[in-house]
Amino acid sequence: MRKPWIVGVLLAAVLLGGCGDPSSGAEAAPPPEVPRAPVTTQQRAPASASPSVAPSAPAAKAPSVLYLGDSLAMEAQKVLGQELRTGLRATYTSAPYSGTTLCDYLQGTGERSLVPDGDKAAALVRRLRPDFVVLQFWGNAWGYTPCMDGITHDASPQRYFERYAADMKRLADQIAGAGDARIVWVLQGPDPITPDRVRRVNALYEERAAASGELAADAGRAVSGAGARYSWVQYLPCTAYEHAHDAYCTQPGRDRTALHRDDDYLHFCLAPTTSTPKPCPVRSPGILRIALEITRVIRENP
Repeated sequence: MRKPWIVGVLLAAVLLGGCGDPSSGAEAAPPPEVPRAPVTTQQRAPASASPSVAPSAPAAKAPSVLYLGDSLAMEAQKVLGQELRTGLRATYTSAPYSGTTLCDYLQGTGERSLVPDGDKAAALVRRLRPDFVVLQFWGNAWGYTPCMDGITHDASPQRYFERYAADMKRLADQIAGAGDARIVWVLQGPDPITPDRVRRVNALYEERAAASGELAADAGRAVSGAGARYSWVQYLPCTAYEHAHDAYCTQPGRDRTALHRDDDYLHFCLAPTTSTPKPCPVRSPGILRIALEITRVIRENP
């Protein structure tokens, strides 16, 4: 159930401070040593339990996909990899880091970044030569990562959005300079504390994609209510697939499934948080919905 807003604001300082992942626990300050993200490359997934459908006419060339992002990518990386491999026969690599934002993946940020040099976006693109780079960032707004130079949405929304747009361009330019990958910007779901912030961040993603020939995957719509794109909800009606698979329809008697835990309105993993960032260990409807939308966009833009 939704907490009173005063409790929600306090939770925001903990959960959003590092855009913490479903296993990171409180992130009011950066950990003394950021754990290296698990990287998954060219692994064959087991038979998918999801509703992904292989294309009727397989593409001449299976895509290679690189997935970068913050805690939302950390929790979703295994599910997205399974969908891409099963549905598109994709080669897949993931290197998310909890608590990060776009500037953490920029070259030249050094010790001010939570991402080591070897896992910067351009470095990975040069090494892996992917066809697509999927970028999923909630949009760190709480000054958690040093590379944001203390700029926060709360203190100065205008400076925050200007900096975010500038970092988008810098990161896209570095990726373009490193290879021929096409960027997929993942639009985020509703934020109950500052709904307009996510709306404007998503608008930046869409504007960038439209102007540059890059792509936008509106995964956030898949975890929003019908006709209420930016109104936060904890539950949504079960899809036909979720009804047919009990693990994905958490309250079948009420025809609804949980997107979030009671104690975490940001993340979509339904497992309790722990102190070590890792992929979500349980089936979670919100994560699957997000992964399916990203996969669809890549499938339809060979």
